[in-house]
Amino acid sequence: MNWWQRLSRRRQMEEELDNEVQFHVEQHAADLMAHGIDPENARRQARLVIGGPEQVKESCRDARGTRWLEELLQDSRYAAHVLRQNPGFPAVSVLTLALGIGATTTIFSAANPILFEPLPYPHADRIATVSYKSADGSRGPQAFGTWRELAARSRLFDAFAVFKPWQPTLAGPFEPERLNGYRVTSAYFHVLGVAPALGHDFNPADDRRGGPNVVILSDAVWQRRFHGDYAIVGRQITLDDNLYTVAGIMPATFQNVSAPSTGIWSLLQYDASLPANGPEWGQHLGMVARLRQGIAMEQGKRELDEIARRPVSEFSRPSWCSMNHGLIVNPLRDDVTRGVKPALLALLGAVILVLAIASVNVANLVLARGAQRHSEFAMRTALGAGRTRLLRQLLVESLLLAVMGGSLGMALTGIGVRALVALSPPDMPRLDAIQVNMPVFIFGFGVTVLIGLAVGLTPALHASQGDLHVGLEQSSRRSTGGQQLTRRALVVTEVALALLLLVGAGLLLRSLERLFAVAPGFNPSHVLAMQVQVSSAHRFPDGPAIHRFYAQALDAVTRVPGVERAAFTSQLPLNADPVEVYGGHFENDNNPSDNSAAFRSAVTPGYFELMGIPLIRGRLFAAGDMEPGAVRPVLINQSFARRKFRGQDPIGRRVRFGGPDNRPWDVIVGVVGDVNQMSLAAGQADTVYVTTAQWLWADNLLWLVVRSHGDAAALAPAVRKAVWSVDKDQPIVHVATMESLVTASAEQRRFALTLFEAFALAALLLAGIGIFGILSGSVTERIREIGVRSALGASRGDILGLVIREGMTLTGLGAALGLGGAVFATRVLVSLLFGVPRLDPITYLGVAALLGGVSAVACLIPAWRAIRVDPAMALRAE
Repeated sequence: MNWWQRLSRRRQMEEELDNEVQFHVEQHAADLMAHGIDPENARRQARLVIGGPEQVKESCRDARGTRWLEELLQDSRYAAHVLRQNPGFPAVSVLTLALGIGATTTIFSAANPILFEPLPYPHADRIATVSYKSADGSRGPQAFGTWRELAARSRLFDAFAVFKPWQPTLAGPFEPERLNGYRVTSAYFHVLGVAPALGHDFNPADDRRGGPNVVILSDAVWQRRFHGDYAIVGRQITLDDNLYTVAGIMPATFQNVSAPSTGIWSLLQYDASLPANGPEWGQHLGMVARLRQGIAMEQGKRELDEIARRPVSEFSRPSWCSMNHGLIVNPLRDDVTRGVKPALLALLGAVILVLAIASVNVANLVLARGAQRHSEFAMRTALGAGRTRLLRQLLVESLLLAVMGGSLGMALTGIGVRALVALSPPDMPRLDAIQVNMPVFIFGFGVTVLIGLAVGLTPALHASQGDLHVGLEQSSRRSTGGQQLTRRALVVTEVALALLLLVGAGLLLRSLERLFAVAPGFNPSHVLAMQVQVSSAHRFPDGPAIHRFYAQALDAVTRVPGVERAAFTSQLPLNADPVEVYGGHFENDNNPSDNSAAFRSAVTPGYFELMGIPLIRGRLFAAGDMEPGAVRPVLINQSFARRKFRGQDPIGRRVRFGGPDNRPWDVIVGVVGDVNQMSLAAGQADTVYVTTAQWLWADNLLWLVVRSHGDAAALAPAVRKAVWSVDKDQPIVHVATMESLVTASAEQRRFALTLFEAFALAALLLAGIGIFGILSGSVTERIREIGVRSALGASRGDILGLVIREGMTLTGLGAALGLGGAVFATRVLVSLLFGVPRLDPITYLGVAALLGGVSAVACLIPAWRAIRVDPAMALRAE
């Protein structure tokens, strides 16, 4: 019979055991009576020979091998009975643990897929990203020509691929939709190690200038737009008025982690002859590569660095693609998580502090309850309970509390995960992988067990070390000195941890205030922005046709009532495309090795006046600059002019940006104010402005910006209608006010701040409760002392000072430890701070003052109880 059968039949087996013991006693007594011994004496001798019934039964239970489990069940039943006797204590403890465990598990559910789990690709640790390295160590996008050289010369990488964003408009019998996609080289999915679930991968022979139009669809697009029709593979669909053959459908589990919204892929089809005047040498591509099996990432880095340092005659390198400063090679995982990793690690640390504070609070409650049960433990010891049995009983009680708290915490995790996803920035990587799954359950179970052991161990050790006679004599309301010392130490720890969290929240709050105080370089009020795309190659076959559409659309928008000004730009402030960076060369440059790469922003006249970007010197674009001419005027921003010309006048200087070295020079005609192109925190990037009509090619995707007399958002429907009055089939997306984009620029910091504030407030509340609890217990335990002090002439002020001094001393010790710890712990927040040093004295002093105020409030109620103690009643009670 196995242990489970023995356990399930325990009652029946106990009855059988009783009968068997009784049978042996009666049988032996019968044998004695057969030898002439009287019945009463025979039964007494039989019991002496066989032994006490309970001892015999205990030996039999030991032989079953289930005694430990039976005792565990007995301890569990007793623990449940004890907790039911005082429901307030388990209710507070369970709720406190549930909040701590639930918050911790929620943050882990986000951190696990992003920071700890491998990317959802086979052998994802062998996938790397490759970028240009600038003189200042920053990374830059790649050129197609560089990809050709690296793919041909490398021996340690299995494959290379480059890609760029692509946003085609899908047309058909349904409503047109602009899709987010990639143009890629044919080895892209081979690098990721994933093949289409239906159809086939790209054919390398098709990846050439003039090759066939083929696409691969994501499962989401296939299901949404084609209803999962298997016959779509091999058929043609219409994208931007061109026919594309569907080559394959990606698996439903496939994730394009670099851009999760990607739903369609097509071939890049650049010219393999690398013409100097084509896009093949433009630095606007991302690059990924897969290492061969058994090759370490460091080996791959060294090989590519060697290739970068040693050019060969077979592969030409223009000056802006020289790779003089080397290449940056990182695991794909690092690139995907780079932006969000500091925030998640900081939040994980913060929530662990909250869990620690919650655990300390519950441990304090258990200690206080243990002090009240001191006589019970002493009595159980007197009745034969060993120290191990007492330890086990108390650990079972704490584990029961932890399991109840963990169960409620896991239920709260489901709610917390949904709230976390809703609060997360849109660019959070692997957002769809944040869910309550098996690793999260395992983590939650592990945390629950650890908390149960940690919370119960210290009180259990204290309870099992008590002196028997003292425990029986003393009042159940009194704690031993060791317990008081432990409880005070726990409160000091709690205050220190709370201060750590408060410092982090304070630094982030001041950082966000500084960030929003940054002047973005333009006036965002009453400005509406939206993306307008030319998606028909047949109706707009060349640059002049595209320019005519945008000119007609601009004219229609300016006639909308309520519109003050309107303009187009290829780069929207705070939302610039990082690949729109082009190398430049100045005529008679005294420092040609200096980096002259800059953002390219093509705008229409009136853009600077609309956005409120000031003119520093020279002139702005005029209507005549939109006409074709031998000389193309350009504007540069102030920081670029200051860095490049060092106090000299840049007006009239000639420059070439983005294009072959043999084309005509452009002329700088003005310098404008700096604008934050990427985000408020990114600073002012070097920027070159050209007119939309005189750039090397016509942009088929531009931002329309409109300044209104009133509410900008209210103008959106009328502005859309005006654009569609020119051509109703051109997609308009990403409609937003510039004020909302300014706010969105700080989403990551706001996300971290929101959660930090919630955790810090919880920690502050728990610390206040901890101080209140220890002082309330202290007043209760010192009733006689307070009565004696009052009887001997101590004033109410003296008693009040005694209690408050005790609480504030604990707060002061905790604050000192917390401030010391914050000096080191705030290092993890450095990347999230802006304009505020991590050792900001205002934040540290403010947080200490706040914690001191909360502690003083927590001291008041116990102090009020103390001064109302009646000396006669206190002494009589003793």
